[in-house]
Amino acid sequence: MSEQRPWLKFYEPGVPQTLEYPEIAVSEFLDQSAARFPQHTATVFFGARLTYRRLQDLADRFAAALIRLGVRAGDRVSLHLPNCPQFLIAYYGALKAGAVVVPFNPLYVEREIEHQLNDSGTAVAVTLDLVFPKLAAVRPRTPLRTIIVTSINEFFPPLLRLLYPLKARREGHLVEVPWAPDVRRFSELVAAPLNHSLRSGSGQAPAQNDLGSPAVLLYTGGTTGVPKGAALSHRNLVCNTLQARAWFTQLRPGEGTALAVIPFFHSYGMTSAMNLCVSNGSRLILLPRFQIEQVFGAISRYRPTMFPGVPTMYTAIIHHPQAQQVAMRSIQACISGAAPLPGEVQTRFEALTGGRLVEGYGLTETSPVTHVNPIQGTRKLGSIGVPIPDTEARIVDAEHSDRFLGIGEVGELAIRGPQVMAGYWNHPQETSQVVRDGWLLTGDIARMDADGFFYIVDRKKDLIISGGLNIFPREVEEVLYAHPAVLEAAAIGVRDEYRGEAVKVFVVLKPGAAATAEEIIEYCRQHLARFKVPQAVEFREQLP
Repeated sequence: MSEQRPWLKFYEPGVPQTLEYPEIAVSEFLDQSAARFPQHTATVFFGARLTYRRLQDLADRFAAALIRLGVRAGDRVSLHLPNCPQFLIAYYGALKAGAVVVPFNPLYVEREIEHQLNDSGTAVAVTLDLVFPKLAAVRPRTPLRTIIVTSINEFFPPLLRLLYPLKARREGHLVEVPWAPDVRRFSELVAAPLNHSLRSGSGQAPAQNDLGSPAVLLYTGGTTGVPKGAALSHRNLVCNTLQARAWFTQLRPGEGTALAVIPFFHSYGMTSAMNLCVSNGSRLILLPRFQIEQVFGAISRYRPTMFPGVPTMYTAIIHHPQAQQVAMRSIQACISGAAPLPGEVQTRFEALTGGRLVEGYGLTETSPVTHVNPIQGTRKLGSIGVPIPDTEARIVDAEHSDRFLGIGEVGELAIRGPQVMAGYWNHPQETSQVVRDGWLLTGDIARMDADGFFYIVDRKKDLIISGGLNIFPREVEEVLYAHPAVLEAAAIGVRDEYRGEAVKVFVVLKPGAAATAEEIIEYCRQHLARFKVPQAVEFREQLP
């Protein structure tokens, strides 16, 4: 066992090598916490609180409303919402009704909305009023039959709820919604009398033998670049939530506060913030988007112990001129995901907060978490960490996946575990390309060291080939992040008549810093082989 999984000896005390997983639907996380901690705060949204009992009641009411609207087991319900109480109510409510949740980024344009509504066959959409015009425009070309509309202020504190429409009208953001039998008010649906009991497995929630059926369709470019819905089952999500929870050895049931600014419509936010906290009875501080002043205010006021995020968030915090004046010592553990975590950002954030910031890894197709550095134990800078309980990982030849590679060899990362999806929604051919004998081919180029720590070298499809030589963009980016004037950087391959491809970098400078393209290139010459040195530099105010 230790030879096949050398990482096990680096698990922190209290992290089991394997877990027992209950045969439950995802929505039962909410029911269990409401039973154990009915008066504990579940969510805080601009100062307004919902207890676990109240959140459960609203989710039950929403589930009953969906059933009255004709939603049946397996129907798809899309969510076009930022982080707000309505997201949790609609998410758990739809699952209680037996539906499949399809989260959307509310900033999607009409083309993206139309594609995903049609591909998923979504019947009912839950949306902010600000997004309603885009849904209304594409609706005639989709199977969408009912739109449920809410406003961001619906769960604000009373005074803010009254003032918001005045502000929205003044700024030109107020949307007049044409209410109709097929365009319904969210507030009315959750206020209606509850005639269905959907708790403890009754109602339309999936039976135990259906827990392998999809609970969520999360759209991703995946490993092949074409947007597809990763079909994540109840079992996938329950297992990954409990796997992630086991990693936080200091987290006790009913305790802990998470700053939830990482979007719930993203797999990382859905599992590592929302489902993890709800399953534990923890408190979620909801922020609909990352605005540094709101983040500082929430940290100062609510003293979060957990702050799951992405590197750009931590980068913005450590470089903000007011960061030293904000009380952030409550933060104990942060897992950074979705992008490589620069070592400098990790070191400075930990010095600022006193907490631990560790890099993790996952994919939408794996619900998403597969690897994390130990929070209190051994961790390695630049590594995504070790596989979490019940997760196997290996490096295979990028061209011949049936050939396993050894320690230190660079190839494609393959993963197997209970969190791996069954496949892409209605895309069996694409599924067969990436899931083989239970192993998911991630499309990421990686290596494993002798201790079982994994390192992402780059994306398989992002490889730059210049003059026949392979260049991994991350290596170039890591050098740029070490430049004293660079805040953020990204490297890509561009067409070059002589080399085939050449390296071009996009650079965001730190506030008040200055550098020329020639200085950046010269710095890279000092730290990279000649063929890896960028041929062009473009400065940006921000990266997408």
